Amino acid sequence: MNIKHIYSIVTLIVSTASLLPATATAASVNDYPGIKEYVGSERLPASVSHFCYTADGTAYLQLSSDHRRIVKYDIKSGKELETVLDLGHTRETTISNMDGFIPSPEGSKILVYKSKEMVYRRSFTAEYYVYELRSRLLKPLSNEHKRQQSPVFSPDGRMVAFVADNNVILKKLDYGTELPVTNDGARNSIINGVPDWTYEEEFSTSCSMTWSPDNLTLCFLKYNESDVPTFSFPLYEGSCDPMHQYALYPGAFTYKYPVAGQKNSKVSLHSYDVETRKTKELSLPDSKIEYIPRIEFGHSPDRLMVAALNRAQDRMELYSVNPRTTIVKSVLVEQWDAWLNPATYEDIRYFPDFFVVSSCRSGYQHLYQYSYAGSMQRQITSGEYDVDQYYGFDTRNQCHYYRSTATGAINRAIYRIDGKNKITCMSPEQGYATASFSPGMDFFVMNYSSATTAPTYTLHSAPNGKEVRVLENNSSYRSKWADAPVREFFTMQSHGNTLNGYIIKPSSFNSSKKYPVVMYQYSGPGSQEVLNKWSIGWENYFAKVGYIVICVDGRGTGGRGRAFSDVVYKCLGKYESIDQIAAAEYAAKLPYVDAARIAIYGWSYGGYEAIMAASQPNAPYAAAIAVAPVTDWRYYDTVYAERYMLTPQENEEGYDQSSAMQHIADRRCPLLIMSGTADDNVHLFNTIQYVSETESHGKWCDMLLFPNMNHSINGCNSREVVFARMLDYLGRNMK
Repeated sequence: MNIKHIYSIVTLIVSTASLLPATATAASVNDYPGIKEYVGSERLPASVSHFCYTADGTAYLQLSSDHRRIVKYDIKSGKELETVLDLGHTRETTISNMDGFIPSPEGSKILVYKSKEMVYRRSFTAEYYVYELRSRLLKPLSNEHKRQQSPVFSPDGRMVAFVADNNVILKKLDYGTELPVTNDGARNSIINGVPDWTYEEEFSTSCSMTWSPDNLTLCFLKYNESDVPTFSFPLYEGSCDPMHQYALYPGAFTYKYPVAGQKNSKVSLHSYDVETRKTKELSLPDSKIEYIPRIEFGHSPDRLMVAALNRAQDRMELYSVNPRTTIVKSVLVEQWDAWLNPATYEDIRYFPDFFVVSSCRSGYQHLYQYSYAGSMQRQITSGEYDVDQYYGFDTRNQCHYYRSTATGAINRAIYRIDGKNKITCMSPEQGYATASFSPGMDFFVMNYSSATTAPTYTLHSAPNGKEVRVLENNSSYRSKWADAPVREFFTMQSHGNTLNGYIIKPSSFNSSKKYPVVMYQYSGPGSQEVLNKWSIGWENYFAKVGYIVICVDGRGTGGRGRAFSDVVYKCLGKYESIDQIAAAEYAAKLPYVDAARIAIYGWSYGGYEAIMAASQPNAPYAAAIAVAPVTDWRYYDTVYAERYMLTPQENEEGYDQSSAMQHIADRRCPLLIMSGTADDNVHLFNTIQYVSETESHGKWCDMLLFPNMNHSINGCNSREVVFARMLDYLGRNMK
C-alpha cells in the first residue's frame, strides 16, 4: 500500500495514572510537555541531502543551504571546486531560489525548479528553468505552460520531454521550440507520460517516459482512466493552510481511484519519432496484460525493455520491443504461487551486454544475470537470505554490489561479489547500511546506523571499500539523544514460528515494578519494523516518561523468505492477528509487565491490524488505537488489495474474513480511530463505514478527524495532536 510506510513512525503510547495530567481530562498537547521534540525535525539526524554525482563520477553537485547556489565538490577531498550555478549571476532570467535541480546526462545543462506543488505522494508540478553552464543563460523550460511535471532530458541534453495538462510536450533546447507529442490529455480521462494515482502509489513511479540512447525516439505510457470509477471527498476551509473559497460551502476533490475488483486504467505503450514527429502505438502480444510498471531502453535504440504484469501480479513477462519496426520479443517470464515481489519488475537493471533481475524463484529474493536473448548467464547470489537492494555492476573489476539480510533479518549489510563468486562485506555486518554509488562504481557513500549508533555518512572507494572520509557523523546529535531509551532485540515463539521483536524500556526501568505496554506494529506484507537501525520517535518519548513499548514482526512481514511471508496470501489479517496476540501474551508473562494494561496501536496497515487483532475473541488488549486504517479490502485500491487477496470476485470468502466489519461483535476493548478527511490513499470512507457498522451492532468507538489532512496527518501541530490524543485515550482506558 504504500500503506507501506507512509510515515516511518514506530511509535507508541500508554500511560500510568501517576503520569497523567492533574486534570481529569487532557485538553491539549500542552498537557504532555516535550512531546513536540519527538515529532519535529529536531528528532531527525543530519543527512547528506540535495546531492548527486557528476556524469564522470569524479565530483558531486549539492544545493547550498540557502537554495541559491549549486556547488561542485571533489569526491575524494570534499573540496569545493566551483559554483556551477549562482542565482545571483544568471543571464536573461532571474529567480530568487530553487527547490531542486536535475543535471543533464552529458553535464552541459541543469534543470532547476521552484514553486513545487505536490500532486500525490511522489509526483509534483513546478516551474522549471533550463540553465546552460557555459553561457550562464537561465530560461523557462516552457513559455506555453506555466507549470511542468516529470521532465526528462534526452541523452545528449539537447531536448527535454515533460508533461503539462496530461500531455507530453517536447522542448528542443537548441531552437527554443515546443512540440506537442500528444494532445488528447484530459483530467480524469487520459494521462500521457506520467502515471495515474494507482500506478504512482503502488508501483513507486512518477514518470512514464524514456528516451532511446540515440536521442531519436521518446517512448511513453498512456493511461486511459475513462472507465475507472470516480472517488470524491469534501474539502473545507480549515485552519491549516486555509482554503478561503470554501468558507461557507465545502468544495470537493475528485479523481479516479479503482477499488478492488473494479476497472483499472487501460495502459498502452507508444513511441514518438523525433525526426518525423509521428507517434505510434506499440502493441504487446498478451491479452492478459493488466499493468506495465516499467519501461526502459536496454542500451540500444532498437531494444525498449517492457515489464508487464497480469492482474493477479503473480506473473511478469519482460519484452524487448523495437520502436521502429514494432517487433516484440519475449525475453523472460517470472512466476510465483503468490504475489511477485515488486522488486522483480520495478528494479531490473540494464547493462550493455546483459541485465540483472531480482527473483524469488528459490524461495528467497536473489539476483540473476541474463542475456538480452533471454538465457540465464549466472545466478549472482544464493542462500537462505534475501537481497533487498541491487546497486550495480563494476565493469572494470567485474563485480556486483548489493545489500542483503545474510547476517540476520534485522540487519542490512552491503556486499561485493566478484566473477569467482567471492563475497566481501563492505559495511558492518550488524546494523543497517545503505549505499549510493558513483556512476563508474568507483566510490560509494554509505549511510550506516544501528539501534545504538546514530547515522554516519562516509565516503568509500571501490572495490576495496576503504573509507576515504567522513561526510557526516552526527556527533552533536548523538550527544543530544545519548540518554534516549534504546531498542533491545528478542525472539519469541508463535504457534511454532520464531518471531523477531524489540522492546524499549523506560529510562528509569525497575524490574521490580509493573509497567503498562503498547504493542506497536505495521504488519503489512513484506514490511519490517524490527530492524537494527537508528530511530528516535514517539516510542522513545513514551519510554522516557515511564512506559514499555514492544514491537513484533509477525508472519507476512519481510526479510525472511517467501515461506514466512506467503502464509498471509488471500487471507490478510488472519495470521497477523494470531501473531500479534501471541506477542501480547508473551509480553504479559514478563515479570515487569502489567498484563491488565496492554494496548495495540498502528497506522495505515498497522491501523487495520490493530482493529483486527483487537477484534479476535481471545484478544488481551485493554485498548486499541488505529490511525488511517483500512477497514475492508474492498475499499482499497486494485493493485495493492489484489496483489495479496486477488479480486473480491475470485476470493469472496477471503475478503469477508479479512474485513474488520465482520469481527465487530468480538471486539471488547475501547477503540480510537483517527483519520484525515482528505486522505487520498486510505479514504475516510473506511472509517465512516466501520463506525456505521459498529453502531448498527449497538456498539461504538471513539473517533477524531483532521480536516483537510492526508494520510500522513502532518502540519499545523496535527502530528502532536495525534499522539497527545493517544496518550490521553490510553491514560483514561488503561488505569
